[in-house]
Amino acid sequence: MRKKLVVGNWKMHGNRASNALLLSGLKEAGPWTADVAVCVPFPYITETALALTGAQIAYGSQDCSAHEQGAYTGEVSSAMLADIGCRFAIVGHSERRAYHQESDQLVADKAKAALAHGVTPIVCVGETLAEREAGQTEHVVKRQLAAVIHTLTHCIGEIVLAYEPVWAIGTGLTATPEQAQAVHAVLRQQLRAATQKADAMRILYGGSVKADNAAQLFAQPDIDGGLIGGAALKAADFSAICRAAG
Repeated sequence: MRKKLVVGNWKMHGNRASNALLLSGLKEAGPWTADVAVCVPFPYITETALALTGAQIAYGSQDCSAHEQGAYTGEVSSAMLADIGCRFAIVGHSERRAYHQESDQLVADKAKAALAHGVTPIVCVGETLAEREAGQTEHVVKRQLAAVIHTLTHCIGEIVLAYEPVWAIGTGLTATPEQAQAVHAVLRQQLRAATQKADAMRILYGGSVKADNAAQLFAQPDIDGGLIGGAALKAADFSAICRAAG
């Protein structure tokens, strides 16, 4: 049995006061049977680490650089993230792919850089509404994952994968459990062709996951938890999703 993982992606939200309240609420609500983590904006990672001292909640970043170090103003390396104790780094989120034109290869390079420093990349894949309506879902997600498999080779088994249909992120729309499971099964099969660790790897679902639909989604055989956006900003909502993963 793969242990469920629930990761909160705060995106560009929060301040010191609201973060403290949120983290305090999560600490009071836990621990949970599932593994739990929060990926927070760069300025708040160290404060988050201090706030979570003694709690069974991991923390990470929402991105990382593909570079080790150097003249890359505004970038944050995986070595820096490891230095402050980050367990995870989200790479290839659809917002990064869309707003910053991140290519499949750049996402793969970021994943490789994270693994090199012991930070687990949460690699996101997913299709747009136009791509789904054109019947291209499987082609798109397999292409995105293929770049990571090709770049990481035997290390592919060390990542966490997240399927996030772009049309369901922040829209209130959610893939049905059956729709999500179908894509997760495709991804699992692709991983099986690349590594013997495929059946132990966790594939998360992200896309308007809420307390009232989490249990049905997490009950699917290839859905191993969630990458949670808006609902991760409220302690009660996020805690309920974490309980559903138990």
